Amino acid sequence: MRAARFLGEGRIAVEEAPPPMPAAGEVRLRVRACALCGSDLRPLKRGWPVTPGHEVLGVVEQPGHAWHGRRALVYIPVFCGHCPECAAGMEQLCRNAADLVGWQRPGGYADALSVPEQCLLPVPDDIPDQLAPLLLDTIGTAAHGARLARRVVQGGAALVLGAGPIGLGAILVLRGMGFGPVSVVEPAPYRARFAESLGARLVAAEDAAAQRFPLVIEASGKDAARQVGLEAVAPMGAMVQLGESDTWAVTETKAIRRKDFWLIRSFYFPRGDHDANIALLRADMEAYARLVDSSAGLDGLEALFAAFARGERLKPICTP
Repeated sequence: MRAARFLGEGRIAVEEAPPPMPAAGEVRLRVRACALCGSDLRPLKRGWPVTPGHEVLGVVEQPGHAWHGRRALVYIPVFCGHCPECAAGMEQLCRNAADLVGWQRPGGYADALSVPEQCLLPVPDDIPDQLAPLLLDTIGTAAHGARLARRVVQGGAALVLGAGPIGLGAILVLRGMGFGPVSVVEPAPYRARFAESLGARLVAAEDAAAQRFPLVIEASGKDAARQVGLEAVAPMGAMVQLGESDTWAVTETKAIRRKDFWLIRSFYFPRGDHDANIALLRADMEAYARLVDSSAGLDGLEALFAAFARGERLKPICTP
């Protein structure tokens, strides 16, 4: 089979690799689609020891297994199933999950991969292949963060910082949950125009920082966005940090210090959210479909990532 290897500095090699040999409790998954993610840009720049790709849809190829022939998404944390967090239905917080699919374990930028059985999520027949990966990071991560915020903020105006895949997903999720109006800060012209087409109001970062929003979603992973978010969140509001980065440095200004607010860090979503995430996709499928604006096979993956990194693509899909 073939698999992508990230060499660093944006270079990707597509190489012949041994076919996956599922261990006990695992299945072989033939990849149909693997969505590009902003977090992939770090291993793309540095190089990575295993095949990346963590927003994976495939078909189980395991004759005699109950999942054989079924489409499935890959839930990336390889959770233990018995720690207190798993027992409480918070598998994304498993204290024993040392491996993430597409990070420490080979991922979906390949023809096939081995997947632990407990990491399979079913895909209904009415969800097309190219949209199914949106149920993971784009909808799943954004919606879980919004659900956490709804514990303290029931509705009202919202600000989204960054209109990459998670930020655009957050705009649609917030719309589906009744928040609004939604404003967005996004410097890339293509993504900014698209966010506006979804009904979001484009604002400059300095103007956003001068306003007050009951809910702020930080989806860029940039310190400048975190600074704006912490200043823009309203008293007794909530800022949800979804964006990832290696460092975090903000200045505690008067606008941050002199108010009470909730700061929520959300990493991923629990498996129990899956049905609710499917309902969000079904309710606005035409809008979500517009996010998938390009695709390529493994041979075109490097060029696809280059356009994605420049902000010229929204949620591209690799179809090995």
